[in-house]
Amino acid sequence: MNSEHNALYWNPSDDGSVRCGLCPHRCHIAKNTAGVCGVRENREGALTIPYYGRVSSVALDPIEKKPLHMFHPGAYILSVGGFGCNLRCKFCQNYEISLEYAKDSSNERQDGYAGRCLSPEDIIEFAVRTKPQGNIGVAYTYNEPLIGYEFVCDSAKLARAAGLCNVLVTNGYISKEPLEQLLPLVDAMNIDLKGFSDGFYKKVGGALAAVMETIALSHKSCHVEVTTLVIPGENEDDIEGIAKWLASIDPDIPLHLSRFFPRYKYSDKTPTPRDTIIRLRDTAKKYLRNVFAAY
Repeated sequence: MNSEHNALYWNPSDDGSVRCGLCPHRCHIAKNTAGVCGVRENREGALTIPYYGRVSSVALDPIEKKPLHMFHPGAYILSVGGFGCNLRCKFCQNYEISLEYAKDSSNERQDGYAGRCLSPEDIIEFAVRTKPQGNIGVAYTYNEPLIGYEFVCDSAKLARAAGLCNVLVTNGYISKEPLEQLLPLVDAMNIDLKGFSDGFYKKVGGALAAVMETIALSHKSCHVEVTTLVIPGENEDDIEGIAKWLASIDPDIPLHLSRFFPRYKYSDKTPTPRDTIIRLRDTAKKYLRNVFAAY
């Protein structure tokens, strides 16, 4: 397939630059350069996705791995990942595909899919073929899927027509208008709430308010679960605030607390102690009915 694709949500400028409106960065992108995400590029005054449908992995996963513990428990879902991200977490657990990836589309990996550009039709055909194995749909995951918004939208429409579920595993850093346009096609989301302070989100290159808006809007439209990676000395004190705020929306929203393990630029840090996760789980349970601790 021809992997170059026209982007949505951008405006041209007289000097040939463009302004991308997909996420709150609102990147001003000069000719022949890319935005923060690295995948939305200005090609001669038009915003394009040169590697539309380029995947990093395709795998049939238990739904609990997303993690979604209260959406079709026991089912499987076809997980599809791409490359790139619009945040810059120094503790990224998938940095190889999100932050340090090559754009060589011939880069094949062991699963036979990574590095290839697949069409939405390819993805849905695969998803339908795996229904006998318990597959209920497609999860857009592994990297930040919403920077490939057009591919997700196109695939989600086909999935819905085929009677399949659409799941997003996302950092939630997207502008309101594109989110609202996509939500009618989404059945469930796991949204990563990285911390609960403007200072912490500044460290990862984003803004807390935008992610809070995504969670609140999405909860009105589909099943939402939230994940926070607990990093020692970084965001432990945020967990009670996160739980209180989620409870103000709906105390039934599931919250997943995950252990940090040394990765990427935080490779010199120590893993989150199990006792810390258990303690914070108990704190969050004062406000939320469904708190899950991964330790």
